[in-house]
Amino acid sequence: MKRAKHAQNSKLTIQNSKLMKIQPADRLSLVQEYYFSRKLKEVAKLNAEGKDIISLAIGSPDMPPSQQTIDKLCEVASKPEAHGYQPTMGTPELREAMAGFYKRWYNVDVDPKTEVQPLIGSKEGILHVTLAFVNPGEQVLVPNPGYPTYTSLSKILGAEIVNYNLREDNGWQPDFDELEKMDLSRVRLMWTNYPNMPTGGNARRETYERLVAFAKKHNIVVVNDNPYSFILNDKPMSLLQVPGAKDCCIEFNSMSKSHNMPGWRVGMCVSNPTFISWILKIKSNIDSGTFRGIQLAAAEAYNTNTPEWHREANITTYRRRRDIAEQIMTELGCTFDPNQVGMFLWGKIPEKYKDCEELTERVLHEAMVFITPGFIFGSNGQRYIRISLCAKDEKIQEALERVKLMNDNK
Repeated sequence: MKRAKHAQNSKLTIQNSKLMKIQPADRLSLVQEYYFSRKLKEVAKLNAEGKDIISLAIGSPDMPPSQQTIDKLCEVASKPEAHGYQPTMGTPELREAMAGFYKRWYNVDVDPKTEVQPLIGSKEGILHVTLAFVNPGEQVLVPNPGYPTYTSLSKILGAEIVNYNLREDNGWQPDFDELEKMDLSRVRLMWTNYPNMPTGGNARRETYERLVAFAKKHNIVVVNDNPYSFILNDKPMSLLQVPGAKDCCIEFNSMSKSHNMPGWRVGMCVSNPTFISWILKIKSNIDSGTFRGIQLAAAEAYNTNTPEWHREANITTYRRRRDIAEQIMTELGCTFDPNQVGMFLWGKIPEKYKDCEELTERVLHEAMVFITPGFIFGSNGQRYIRISLCAKDEKIQEALERVKLMNDNK
């Protein structure tokens, strides 16, 4: 009797849900599921079929943080009082460590109390900054090619995207002559990312100076996303090294790449006290502070990771891997700039392929190696591919051997 009644109630529930016809919010129609989220499902299916795919697609460092960082996390986590809510503005220890990091590596003075805001990774910062500075219907300048989240989050929040071109013949730097010809009257933010992802174009002092001048001239806030300045780069730079940059610019930085801590979700934004207070006002209404153990361990990494640690983790290791990745590019018939920096290798595909996805799909299904098609970063990436250096040396070497075998069997 009870089973029959339960079955009847279940039928009514199903019928009622059908009658309700619930629809998602309109903003979901403005974006698609993130490319890697979709593609990794396909890769997982191929692996389940026994294909053993080598992934050289995603920029998730495979090395651990420094030992003292891990030790500090364990030490703090063992304390009973460490597990409560933390201030959204971050612990004083972390803010001071972030300010010290900027002084030590970039020679930029940062007030730890008012000019830096810890973030749950830079991706969160894109959301907070857009909410703090851009009204629905206003415009944001987004690089093409560029990090897809600049576009997708802007769309979700009702901003209008205005792309600006980055081109190989200009070193993947902004074309300021082209920018000056645009109608900039409704532009509130400009997203930049140097050293650049996906292209590997390095930061230039001249570019930074022109960005600050451009921001002041047009009353636009420039946001520079700067997580790659240590990777294969002997001279890390910051936009905030330019005098007056804090007045009109915000810079993101992250521990994900430079400190081998992508899963920890620790980043920061640095700017003037007014901008930081606006961002905190948004952030405090969305999330609470990160676990104290993570914050104090992050401070330990900022304070104690030595230049020798950074050289081994961010230059020596990635240099070995880059050498192999360059051989993969050559095997695929791609050309590349040997001076590019960062944890990826960006290459131009041969003319025989109609687009980059034709090549990446061939490599995936014939060589069982997953690399990234450049189209996901914008139309200017249509004839490029990207290889991640975030895999063990032997895995990248095996990928090279598979690509060679693919070419031998064609």
